[in-house]
Amino acid sequence: MNFKIKNNYNDEQLVRFRKKHRLKSSQKREFIINYFLNQDKHLSVEELYNMIKNKVPKVGYSTVYRTLKLLAECGLVSIRHFEKGITRFEPIHKKQHHDHLICTRCGAIIEFTNQEIEKIQKRVARKYNFSVLDHKLEIYGLCLKCARKEKG
Repeated sequence: MNFKIKNNYNDEQLVRFRKKHRLKSSQKREFIINYFLNQDKHLSVEELYNMIKNKVPKVGYSTVYRTLKLLAECGLVSIRHFEKGITRFEPIHKKQHHDHLICTRCGAIIEFTNQEIEKIQKRVARKYNFSVLDHKLEIYGLCLKCARKEKG
């Protein structure tokens, strides 16, 4: 069994986490990790499983799930709960802070950054003597394609 994807991320954090928790490495797990961390989208377990099941012999859905949970536990992935109760996983090694526009019809997720929004949040926090550690902004609505369909 030989399948490989080039690493585009720094995996020192993952190596330290594995050692600390005495986790074994396997070719399947390594493939899942490399494949996922080289994606540029928010994926559910099912979506990732469907993308790799023909590339990795006998990979199980539960292996994909456990691997994504491992990545979240070691801080390489954030878990997002958007619309419709679907848990999505997002690689955090590639990007700076960003916010999300989520289409409630098709589930499309658009990432954006807006410095004005960031400034407003800082002003609000200062006004209330609040120390911000992190924030998540999710705006729900219809993407252009779905809005056009709705208008008919």
